[in-house]
Amino acid sequence: MTIERLWARFGALIYDPFLALGERRGMAAHRRALLAPLRGRVLEVGAGTGLNLRHYPDAVDELVLTEPEPAFHPRLRHRAGRSATVVAAPAEALPFGDGSFDFVVSTLVLCTVADPAAAVRELRRVLRPGGRLVFIEHVRSDSPRLARWQDRLARPWHAFAVGCRCNQPTLDLLASELRVGRVARTGWRGMPALVRPLAIGEASP
Repeated sequence: MTIERLWARFGALIYDPFLALGERRGMAAHRRALLAPLRGRVLEVGAGTGLNLRHYPDAVDELVLTEPEPAFHPRLRHRAGRSATVVAAPAEALPFGDGSFDFVVSTLVLCTVADPAAAVRELRRVLRPGGRLVFIEHVRSDSPRLARWQDRLARPWHAFAVGCRCNQPTLDLLASELRVGRVARTGWRGMPALVRPLAIGEASP
């Protein structure tokens, strides 16, 4: 087994414990508020270990979860049970038809995909007319001082955090393909400063 695969398996193993303090200090509440209005057919990309699953409302008729990293699949499938369909697919190449979903969910995903621009194009493609992308993403800081530190430490953080880009201007990326609506800027409490700036909002095709 390669070093990359071993590190990916290790990352999957520590993912929930690493995020646990952040979940207790506000992220779980952010997830719950983001997902509460959802209904109909919903796609979640990069579902990871399934931390969103307990927050989906009963108004969701069908839930599809994509996750390209095999190391996450056992815990994700266990949490999903029969309530959701798990599909092994990257956000850059979604195996669904155009306009397939009422909502697409992206939480802490776009920082890690190999080709974020292609991923955003795919999110737009699979949304039905009038559908919405809802997202929670950590982003490049508005603070020049913190942004400089994000730039300086981007390479070691990328290696440590299995491909995460701490300095990615994700809102600009979304705006290049979608109409970005309301966005709340807040902090990811309980997490390292490099990934603390959060953007929570929605966008439409």
